[in-house]
Amino acid sequence: MNLKHLRYFWVTAHAGSVAAAGGQLHLTPQTVSAQLKQLEHELGTALFKPAGRGLELTEAGRVALSYADEIFALGQEMVASLRSTDAPLHAAAAFRVGISDAMPKSLTHRLLAALRLSTKPVRLVCREGAIETLLGELALHRLEMVLADRPMPAGLAVRAHSRKLGESPLAFFAGPRLQRPDLAFPACLNDAPLLLPGRNAAVRGEIDRWLGEARLHPRIIGEFDDSALMKVFAEAGEGYFPAPVILSDEICARYGVSEVGRLDAVREAFWLISSERRIQQPEVRAVLEAARTTVFALSVGGKVAGHGTAVS
Repeated sequence: MNLKHLRYFWVTAHAGSVAAAGGQLHLTPQTVSAQLKQLEHELGTALFKPAGRGLELTEAGRVALSYADEIFALGQEMVASLRSTDAPLHAAAAFRVGISDAMPKSLTHRLLAALRLSTKPVRLVCREGAIETLLGELALHRLEMVLADRPMPAGLAVRAHSRKLGESPLAFFAGPRLQRPDLAFPACLNDAPLLLPGRNAAVRGEIDRWLGEARLHPRIIGEFDDSALMKVFAEAGEGYFPAPVILSDEICARYGVSEVGRLDAVREAFWLISSERRIQQPEVRAVLEAARTTVFALSVGGKVAGHGTAVS
């Protein structure tokens, strides 16, 4: 089997069309199409079928792609390993992490702080964006892992595993100007200005459902894909906002807000997504261990040590 033909197939499968693959490979679509037909002839099976203006993998194509992902990942690792033998001993290897927009920045820092304990120098490279984009980068082996607020969606042609790092109940916070001591939580949210995570956040639907079931009618004045930006608005007194209880002390100290109530009924989970082979990397294992023993170790049954009972 010609590895050049396999590479053309690999690029086309991830690009979704011969034209897009030709642009990435700097070849004409006709050349790419001819090479793909030759590969299909060599393998004795069709790898693609038409899908609108693009292509869709056949069942055989999905199997072939899973092997191609592994083959080219090994090739990249071989090059990196050979180059590292000539590199200075103190040079830090790049460890590339994709971070979903919905991940709280301080929680991400807590998880990745475990990399400082690595026996070899690590140069952290963080890429932030939508989870679908990041998983595409993971499939192309441009990332070692992805941190997200949801597991990998079903139906994606990506050989990867989702591992739950932990979860936390939600709390609501507000600045001193907005707090209503005459009203208990959650009644204080009625007709109050509210800042919420964007629709892409996994927890958003749970919050909307809880508000409806509790018959609460706050005034939603902002929706934010970036959780840090939402907290900056809250610091300026713009509205109440939800965040994981596990970050409560840090949020109150940093943004000058106070916790007004907790929800055991709504919990936010966080996930690490990596390829099958990447789980063996010491850096990935370090983040998993930090989540288990340190970051989420205090979360027990909807409560967090040192705080009061969660509100259901």
